[in-house]
Amino acid sequence: MNQQQIRRFWLTWAIICLYNMALAQPPRGPLVVSPQVNADKTVTFRYQAPQAKSVELSAQFEKGPVPMAKDAQGIWSVTVGPVKPDIYPYNFRVDGISVMDPANVAFFPNERFKASLVDVPGDQPLIHAMRDVPHGSINYEYYPSMEGTTGSLVVYTPPGYDQKSKQKYPVYYLISGTTDTEETFFKVGKTNLILDNLLAEGKVNPMIIVMPYGNIAARVAEQKGGSKPADPTVRDGADAVKRANDFATDLVSNVIPYVEATYRAIPNRENRAIGGFSRGGGQTLRTAFSNMDKFAWVCAYSSYLSPQEMDGNFSQIVAKPDQTNKQLKLLWVSVGSDDFLYKGTVEFMDYLKAKKVNYKSLITDGGHTWMNVKTYVAATTPLLFQP
Repeated sequence: MNQQQIRRFWLTWAIICLYNMALAQPPRGPLVVSPQVNADKTVTFRYQAPQAKSVELSAQFEKGPVPMAKDAQGIWSVTVGPVKPDIYPYNFRVDGISVMDPANVAFFPNERFKASLVDVPGDQPLIHAMRDVPHGSINYEYYPSMEGTTGSLVVYTPPGYDQKSKQKYPVYYLISGTTDTEETFFKVGKTNLILDNLLAEGKVNPMIIVMPYGNIAARVAEQKGGSKPADPTVRDGADAVKRANDFATDLVSNVIPYVEATYRAIPNRENRAIGGFSRGGGQTLRTAFSNMDKFAWVCAYSSYLSPQEMDGNFSQIVAKPDQTNKQLKLLWVSVGSDDFLYKGTVEFMDYLKAKKVNYKSLITDGGHTWMNVKTYVAATTPLLFQP
């Protein structure tokens, strides 16, 4: 092979390599910035889809879908607002199909839907904002769980945990709602930042927060090669109660021992709290009322138990209210006035009041949202582990 043939060979090989590399790259187009939060609290959303016939914005701060307009480059956009400062889920509907925002790395961890997140900052930093304060750590943990499966946890440790090697801490077990994952209180609820900021203000005691995955049945099915079961259709039906009891068993028998063996946790009921949102709130109440020797602090966010279930399964809680009030250092119930669980939650409060069981409550504006959950976390954590 002469020099000219060698050069042709290497040139051909280089062209083939470059061609294959080009095929391996994702499609490229104009740079899309989305979401863009503007100084006046309006927000601009953009989505590149040159071939799409229609694109709409669906956002939790809007009452319905908002049409977007396409420019010459095939980028659809719309500016909405001003938007009240907070963190909101949103997505796009592209020719009727819901999709996440590919230009945005922030997303809502959930089993059923995949939404992106937009953070509209306040003129003054909100309680969940990233501030220049000491920060705790987030750890991902795996533990031996039910039926030979491996469970997953997200664990927050407060600032200074690693340096204060002899200090032990109380633990708040915090459970997400239906279809949420163990990451939701972290990535959407910003619980770690809320605690960092409250600690910096001297408003809370340092604590470990453990965020477990609430859907035991789905995890067992996934790890054993089965199909994920549908969610219970009745909140206090037999299937829902069984699943809540399975969660309680897993938390008490597996999660707590793992946490107390792995972290410097104070291992007694006075230094254990449990709380949750929606389904996680129902799991909280059922777990706590079934294990009064394990938890002294109980927080139910947008959740309740019916009078029938209380009378049937937890009569000991209301039969001796003086004893219950002595055992529980805090029983908290909160809900939004537009929440679809508002009626049942208020009935639960009225039931507790009639039975002379002490509780603290907070009714906010808004619905069944993580905007409200952040408010409840910020309101309750200062009350936990107080003398």
